[in-house]
Amino acid sequence: MKIGESFKKGKPIISFEIFPPKAETSVEVIFETLDSLSELKPDFISVTYGAGGSSKDRTVEIATAVQERYGVTALAHLTSISSKKEEINAVLAELKKNGVENILALRGDLPQGSSPEQFLDRDFTYASDLMRHIKTQGDFSIGGACYPEGHQECRVFTDNIEHLKAKQEAGAEFLISQIFLDNEFYFVLKEEMLKKGVNIPVTAGIMPVLNKTQIERLTALCGCSIPPKFRRMMNRFADDPQAMHQAGIAYAIEQIIDLLASGVEGIHIYTMNRADITREITESITEIRELLTREK
Repeated sequence: MKIGESFKKGKPIISFEIFPPKAETSVEVIFETLDSLSELKPDFISVTYGAGGSSKDRTVEIATAVQERYGVTALAHLTSISSKKEEINAVLAELKKNGVENILALRGDLPQGSSPEQFLDRDFTYASDLMRHIKTQGDFSIGGACYPEGHQECRVFTDNIEHLKAKQEAGAEFLISQIFLDNEFYFVLKEEMLKKGVNIPVTAGIMPVLNKTQIERLTALCGCSIPPKFRRMMNRFADDPQAMHQAGIAYAIEQIIDLLASGVEGIHIYTMNRADITREITESITEIRELLTREK
């Protein structure tokens, strides 16, 4: 099913993100995770592409298996920063051949050890350029990324909104947000989008933060800020791994409940390939989601 159509069902979308195992690890490892995740009946599962498209072959393989082996709609990530048009076309043709019709189109991160200067002369400058090209290659449902706290390369928040408008005009049917720990950032983003006429659905990206190292990595990679409430929790439990683990899950559940109560169009859980944690969160919000669905 096309994900763009799924948002018209009248209930909040619940989806998961997984990433392919490293090249030296058997792909069967991810199928063990999917065995459990598929039982939770998500609306879709997204499969990441790796920096510079480093896992593109496995992305296609796993996305295909998500649909054929597990009967769940797959969303294949596709990044363009280090890929030529011919490479992109080859991946799109493979996805089409395997019945994968949903793509999350991203500019992507630089391959490890490379510099921006190496990729100045590339076929697709922005994600919106990639989206326009995908539309010429088949009848795909296209999603994009958004950044509640603003993209790190956008100095002015309004520039961030203009990029989202460009994605909508290029064919994006929905957006998945970067991780955030303060829901107010999401609410402000939605408000500013609507002011600019960007009205495609935005599903909120949530990651349970289970240890101090993880939050430090998040703030460094994507600029995710730490609200006072979360900082107090982190300071209190940082030296007790088990307590921090449970507190992180509880915080994510609280975030999701607040978002659902506020009318969020979808929740996208960054699973870290941890089916046990994803199950705990999903089962905790099931009744609330069903209640909201009945009210509609």
